[in-house]
Amino acid sequence: MNALSMTSLRGGAIDAICSADLDRKTALAQEAATRWFARRVSLRSPRDAPLPERPGRPEKPALVPPTQVERRSLHTVNGRIALLHAIAHIELNAVDLALDIVARFATEAVPNSFFDGWMQVAFEEAKHFRLVRGRLRDLGADYGDMPAHDGLWQAAHATRNDLTARLAVVPLILEARGLDVTPSLQAKMRETGDLASAAVLDVIYNDEKGHVAVGAKWFRFLCARGRRDPAQTFKDLVRANFRGPLKPPFNDLARAEAGLTPSFYRSLTSTSNL
Repeated sequence: MNALSMTSLRGGAIDAICSADLDRKTALAQEAATRWFARRVSLRSPRDAPLPERPGRPEKPALVPPTQVERRSLHTVNGRIALLHAIAHIELNAVDLALDIVARFATEAVPNSFFDGWMQVAFEEAKHFRLVRGRLRDLGADYGDMPAHDGLWQAAHATRNDLTARLAVVPLILEARGLDVTPSLQAKMRETGDLASAAVLDVIYNDEKGHVAVGAKWFRFLCARGRRDPAQTFKDLVRANFRGPLKPPFNDLARAEAGLTPSFYRSLTSTSNL
């Protein structure tokens, strides 16, 4: 499919997910969002392609276990490149995950504003990937130069049959983690004098608050519809669908701004007295 033949949001999202050309993937994600916001495409069509098991990816980076992804000091250029590469990989997965929640749950009984929210997320995640990739290129590197791990997609894939569980795991755990760790990374980038990378992280951090808020809004919506307590439902779904404890420290203020209060996550940490 090219952009001109895009007739449904689900079809456009699936085409973007399938694309191994990352420029095309991000362009299609943003085009699908733009057309959906203008209501120039339907939500779904009988002609939509099936969802793939995995998103399209270029040959590189090689995917390895998380323990094999090297960590380096941010006080070196190579260390900052390694961090930016890891962030680019996260943002690329986030593009596909936002598109996947739209395409996979396009038959769910939810208002159109659900799809508005997730296509806004997809649009911004595509912007983030391009920003980080551009910064990598400024530093003489590119996405694919280093190995990466597949944990994000695997965690999301485990919730492919349950929208409420998907919301619990992706925006309310994985994206919320970004709110916890990004401020210290921003500070370290500024300490090293890499203000350009810090500026990219600023854009990501401010947008991610909105992404967690979209997740929290619709998680609470589904819980209210099912007459379930949101905090307890979150705990139950996390224990069933996510390996290991949640890791402090938590950015309680940013999480609360996004609608994710400590009653959701405090009891799920590795240290019970937190």
